[in-house]
Order: sequence, then structure tokens, then C-alpha cells
Amino acid sequence: MRILRFRAFTRPGDRASGNPAGVVLDANPLSDPEMLAIAADLGFSETAFLSSITPDGARVRYFTPRAEIAFCGHATIASGVALAREGAGDTVSFATNAGVVPVAVSPQRATLTAVETSVAPLDGDLLGELLDALRLDPTDLDPLLPPAFIRGGNPHPLVPVAAGVLQRLDHDADAVLRLQDREGWDGTVPVVHRVSADRFASRNPFPRGGIREDPATGSAAAGLGAYLRQGGHVATPAEVTVEQGAETGHPSSIVVSIPSEGRIRVTGTADVL
Repeated sequence: MRILRFRAFTRPGDRASGNPAGVVLDANPLSDPEMLAIAADLGFSETAFLSSITPDGARVRYFTPRAEIAFCGHATIASGVALAREGAGDTVSFATNAGVVPVAVSPQRATLTAVETSVAPLDGDLLGELLDALRLDPTDLDPLLPPAFIRGGNPHPLVPVAAGVLQRLDHDADAVLRLQDREGWDGTVPVVHRVSADRFASRNPFPRGGIREDPATGSAAAGLGAYLRQGGHVATPAEVTVEQGAETGHPSSIVVSIPSEGRIRVTGTADVL
């Protein structure tokens, strides 16, 4: 077993950029409590545990410091780069609890192909509870991009907001965590603003991952891509960039490729901490 420490969705020349992730290679002998203990000891929002590694892929499980979750985007990017540096082929296949995730890899960059993702409206009492937990008001929402519920790698809501709202976001972490635990939202709670046709800014509260806010969230970026396509908010094929993490001190950049049909792809660079 080897424990590696990476940062994923980095920006060129910025050592502070990217979301930290643990990558544990050759995790076959580890029990679930041991994996949880390692994830808690590392203290990152997620750690990926790779077992049954071959040149073509691995079985991957993801743990936050609190629990196992089905999928994690930034830890997948980090794992792909780690395997490329170990001599893997150009494409690996990760068997995750969310499904099989193909990943194109190199020693600096990886592109994951997200699992099939569905998008549904988010409204009514649940939206009201979420807005209260985020300390937002209905008038803060983007009138052109309605809130939605995303079910892909991890289930989570998506809250598009108007200009100026992200800068003053100050969520109630305890209230968000209660909602995440009650509703089974394993992913972050992405609050996004459309800066331009192909650029989004995002902040992602994540108390369920043991942190206040996640610096870069590949699974949420994939969900955003599915949302934009289903709602006709982009002309496909399209590519959008999600900028995230500046407020945490870890500015990050995520590229989302949205084909006219088929699964969303998410690309990012990664390096060791």
C-alpha cells in the first residue's frame, strides 16, 4: 500500500491551486474501517482507494473523513494521473460504486467520462429549506437558469444564482449538513453563476465531506454539463470552464465537454502536493 497526496484541477504555475486528494495504491488488504481511518487522518475532502490495479484500470472506492461515497471527480483525476505516472496506458477504466468510469490519462492531465446523469426540477419546500440553509433568498436565483436536482456520480442539488451572489455566500454549514444527511446528498451543494456563455463560477459547500467548502468538484461540474444540455442552455457540442475555489485559497479550473449526445466529459490537470 502506498499513500499519495495530489491536488487536482490545478492552474498552471500556481502551487496553491487545485483540490487536495488522497490516492491510495494497492489498497486490496484494507478493510472499510481502515480506509475510513486513513481518509480521516489525511483530512482531505475525499481519498480514492485503488485495488486490483492493472495497466488498464482499477477498482476505486472513495471515502470522505466521515463516510464512503459513490464517486469523486477530483480524486478520479488525481488517480488517473497517478496511474499514468506508474506506467498505465492512455486510457484506464475505473470500476466505481457509481458505475464504470473511463479515464483518458497522462502524467499531467486526465479526462473522466461521467456516468449517465439525470436532471429534475428542484422546487417547493425542499428548495425553500435549501435556500434558508445557504442563507439565500429566491430573489438571489438566476431567472434564466432554474434550480435542479442532479443524479449522477453523487446526488446533489444545483443552485444557479444571479450576479454578485457568490461573493457574499455565507452558508449555515450545520443546516446544509442536516439536509445532506437527511436527503442522502453525497455530493457538494454547487451554487453557480454564469459569467459568460462558456464560463461559470462556482462555490460548493460540502460539510458532509468534513470541510466547509470544496475547492474543485469534478462530479458537480459533470452535473452542470448535463443540466445545461438538457435545459437547452448551451448549443451542443459545447465546452465550458468552471472556475472554483478562489474563496478557499485554492483556485481551480475545470473543463467540461458537452456532446450533443452521450456522457459528459470532465478534464483537469493534477500534480503532487
